[in-house]
Amino acid sequence: MRHLPALLVALAALGQPLRAETPRPDTAAFFEDFTEGLDRGRWYVSDGWTNGDWQDCHWSAGAVRVQDGTLTLFHIPAPEDGDRPAQCGEVQTRARLHHGTFEARIRTPRAPGLNASVFTYIGPVHGAPHDEIDIEILTRDPGAMTVNTYVAGKPHNGGAAPATPPFDETFHTVAFRWEPEGITWFLDGQEVHRTAPGSPLPEHPQKLYLSFWSTATLTDWLGKQGPREGPLGYEIDWVAYTPLGEACLFPGSVTCADP
Repeated sequence: MRHLPALLVALAALGQPLRAETPRPDTAAFFEDFTEGLDRGRWYVSDGWTNGDWQDCHWSAGAVRVQDGTLTLFHIPAPEDGDRPAQCGEVQTRARLHHGTFEARIRTPRAPGLNASVFTYIGPVHGAPHDEIDIEILTRDPGAMTVNTYVAGKPHNGGAAPATPPFDETFHTVAFRWEPEGITWFLDGQEVHRTAPGSPLPEHPQKLYLSFWSTATLTDWLGKQGPREGPLGYEIDWVAYTPLGEACLFPGSVTCADP
């Protein structure tokens, strides 16, 4: 999987003030199924900026919708008159989370040039080193889940796992368990990748992001966008966080299978 060291440095909320002190992580578990809408006390909606020249869409609150218990992040193409750029959707937790299990049930579209992701991130915009744990569906090929980490801004632990049927045909449950000794990724409850012993690991508490964005420049990695008339939607049925030491807080959690 191709990844750029600076690719996600700005994925946190640009424009938010830098923090001189690292706040303590939130250790409260949650299961968010969006039946009551989007909890603005938990989630911040990215709106009004772009992360760099490589991203050809701007984060927009208008590209985020909750309806019938599903959070949808849209990619809305730019109008033909060029009056404004394409719009794309992202939400992020207000809290920083640490070791535990992160899970989501998602479905993506199929289209080149876009990335649908579930990931954790902290970085210089938060007054912290760049640490990150990724699950990404490159929608040029939604038949695979790609994974990766960043530690102090450098990529490690990349891998991929096939998804059958592909993510554009059905919902899949994706997850990773972040422990001090290593990280394990899961697809539909089955382990598909883990960090090698002794591999560098993220250490800093991070925010959880759900994100859908596009590019016109990173085409070797994400593919080249084609012409399109309407928006595309990345759907999240639910998302959850279970801190270490707790398990099976909701039916179907990968933690329920722990011995």
